[in-house]
Amino acid sequence: MFFFKLRDEHYVGKIDLNCEKNNTAHNTNDISVNRLIVRRGQSFLVTFELHDPTRPTTDLLELTVETGPQPSEALGTRSVFGLPEGCGKGSSWKVKVHQGSVLPAGSITLDITSPADAPVGEYSLSVKTSATTSVGSSLGKLLLLFNPWCQEDSVHLPEEEERQEYVMREQGLVYKGSDKYISSMAWNFGQFEDDIVDICLKLLDVNPKCLSDPAKDFSARCNPIYVSRVVSAMINANDDGGVLMGRWDGQYDGGMSPTHWNGSVEVLRRWLKYGGNPVKYGQCWVFAAVMCTVLRCLGIPCRVVTNFQSAHDTDKNLTIDDFFSDYGVRPKQSPDSVWNYHVWVEAWMRRPDLSAGSLYDGWQAVDPTPQEKSTGVYCCGPAPVKAILQGHVDLKYDVPFVFAEVNADRVTWMVFADGSKKKIFTDSVSVGQNISTKAVGSDKRVDITANYKHAEGTEKERDVYNQAVKRVNIPEENSNGIHDDKPGVSMKIVELNKPVSGKDIDLKLVLNSNDNETRTLVINVNVQAMRYNGIPSSQIQTELKEQKLLPNQGRVKMFQTLSMSRPTMFN
Repeated sequence: MFFFKLRDEHYVGKIDLNCEKNNTAHNTNDISVNRLIVRRGQSFLVTFELHDPTRPTTDLLELTVETGPQPSEALGTRSVFGLPEGCGKGSSWKVKVHQGSVLPAGSITLDITSPADAPVGEYSLSVKTSATTSVGSSLGKLLLLFNPWCQEDSVHLPEEEERQEYVMREQGLVYKGSDKYISSMAWNFGQFEDDIVDICLKLLDVNPKCLSDPAKDFSARCNPIYVSRVVSAMINANDDGGVLMGRWDGQYDGGMSPTHWNGSVEVLRRWLKYGGNPVKYGQCWVFAAVMCTVLRCLGIPCRVVTNFQSAHDTDKNLTIDDFFSDYGVRPKQSPDSVWNYHVWVEAWMRRPDLSAGSLYDGWQAVDPTPQEKSTGVYCCGPAPVKAILQGHVDLKYDVPFVFAEVNADRVTWMVFADGSKKKIFTDSVSVGQNISTKAVGSDKRVDITANYKHAEGTEKERDVYNQAVKRVNIPEENSNGIHDDKPGVSMKIVELNKPVSGKDIDLKLVLNSNDNETRTLVINVNVQAMRYNGIPSSQIQTELKEQKLLPNQGRVKMFQTLSMSRPTMFN
């Protein structure tokens, strides 16, 4: 309860913020029913109980809402509005007397509506009723969140079933493994747990942009594009004191292995408990799942997505370059790599910054795993999934990087002793397999690969790839995608059975000749264990074979690797 003086003759015995009623109507009662938490663009009720209700109180009623350390009407972080009509003219916040208000009974209930594009965060609410009074009396504080239920909000999600899944659901699944052996793990997002909303707001408050220019930052929190980008940067700790420190070398001294975590709540609470020092350690699925928690808590619909055979293109040429010596091993580490899988987040929002229409609205890829810098900061996105599908890689944000993750060509080079190299094979199919997310309303896996790219092997897929290459200003002859003649000999390694830890792995090498001449081949079979991100870990087996291949003939060679434990999947 809050006590204050409205006029010399009028005292308020108490103010009822109707927290439980308002929060239930705004789908925030799972967060709390003891504090006012509402969503923008939707009205909420505040009731005054008056000491002397015999005189009218609405002849002048001026309300003020403010957020941030430097509230400003020009920046949208302060608004003055009220009764009668015209008071606070021009304000985007609105108020009217609620129809259920009964003055003779000593109460007045106000119906207050925030704009659908108001900055999210904590607001103070105050009131004054006299033109001669310069300072209003506090009514208390409220939290304002994004509103997927409001058509005018830029995060509006039309289907209620999807809102329940992508905003309200606190448990989910994260997919891991490889494209042929997909597994899932349960994850507790816990976005409505005690204190999580305050931690999420703290995360925004300590981001470098806010520390540098708080007035501008608080104003920009009206925009889910901006907020998702800030959260993407703040989940990792690479350059901004964020939540999680990443580690991929298998050494987790001073912290927890990424496999320890099965929920976001413990991670976020640890970050707050230890003064904003990063939690050790995370990898892609942990980064993505924690980001999903923060966005859902703030009201932005989102889901966790896994891409198998995920490319990491460091030079933005939309190809992944693999280098091998003529004896089969990698002579140098390419900066490019292909991960067994990689996990990011899709957030739902409109993109008016890219198109006057709705061309790029909908799911946006946002990735908090620190891979490459974007405008000088380790963050990624939001990249419109529709732009990725169409090869529109010249759009904001980081579309070329995500396009390469799902659709890069993989180019194999032979490196010779004198340092020269020769392109020996281009794989335009394997990158970006079985892109997966949890189904709405069930624990089934949904394959959403078709949202990101056209079917491999189709003319449309190649047309989009070639268009993307042109849009990133790569000369067509260097695109590494389509201009090489077919090699005279092709080869493919095929698993004969599912790998089992501790058992031998049976494989076959399929050779095909397209030549009209007999070839004698010297085959170097080299087996290396690899981490999830394509980095060789250890040498396992080397075998040298000689094979004669007749013109236009196919042959199958069988071989078996040494008995070993299956390499650990780190991501």
